[in-house]
Amino acid sequence: MQTNEDASRDVQVWNDWHPVAALDGARAGRTRLLGVDLDFDLDADPRDGIVRAVRVTRRDTGARCHAHAQHGVLWACLGEPRAAIVEIPETAEPDRRLLHAGAFRVHVSGLRAVENFLDMGHFPFVHTGYLGVEPHTEVAPYRIEHDEANDELYARDCRFYQPRAAMTADAGLDVQYVYRVARPFIAVLYKTCPPQPSRFDVIALFVQPLDEAWCVAHTVMSYLDDASRDEELRGFQQTIFAQDIKILVNQVPKRLPLDAGSEHPVLADAMSVAYRRWLRARGVIYGTTSAQGAQHE
Repeated sequence: MQTNEDASRDVQVWNDWHPVAALDGARAGRTRLLGVDLDFDLDADPRDGIVRAVRVTRRDTGARCHAHAQHGVLWACLGEPRAAIVEIPETAEPDRRLLHAGAFRVHVSGLRAVENFLDMGHFPFVHTGYLGVEPHTEVAPYRIEHDEANDELYARDCRFYQPRAAMTADAGLDVQYVYRVARPFIAVLYKTCPPQPSRFDVIALFVQPLDEAWCVAHTVMSYLDDASRDEELRGFQQTIFAQDIKILVNQVPKRLPLDAGSEHPVLADAMSVAYRRWLRARGVIYGTTSAQGAQHE
């Protein structure tokens, strides 16, 4: 059985911020993070619904955890935070819609969920009619960049033909993408906004590692869209992720291999290869096949 000692040995993960609940969801509840069972409470102002106070408590010890509300989710840190919660300035821009699109529980390492989010190669085959369509299957070469100052990873100059890139798209588009990996379990996508081509819509994937082989994927959208209803925007994104789940649940092993040569990438997998190298350089072991003591998938 996995214990929280498995996670606490990985200081990169233990001392980081992780999502544990949507701010527009339940005001109190129970959840799990890195093998630790938690209780959480959200106090919202009845006048405007804005969350003013948060609390996250370990059920095994009763100890309070570091907690904060930002980007539409409740964050918790089981250790001592080594850095602030990742910055995404777009979530605070007044002309954007900030929506939590759903929390999906998946039987796979959270790192696998992030890697799948970074993969464009499956668009025409898994998201047919939305993010891709045959015969437009080629992933054009793109540029990998390491932001050394912030230790973040970017994939730039990504382009892909999409028949329905967003709710606001009324025709197929050659969509521009920028992928950003900010933390091991946090990735952000910036993509062409059909109504305002000079700006990007933003989709953030905040992954909550329940343990090494299970996760909850929180999708948060920061959209420039005045026409669609909240339910339509959420429904569109939930359709996309429901299609991704079919890939994720069949991943073997459930944890992410980091050893060179363990899996065989192709040219389109450049961001996946860079992500795994970045994890190795950071010394991340939790949720990987390198982790010691996690015997049950």
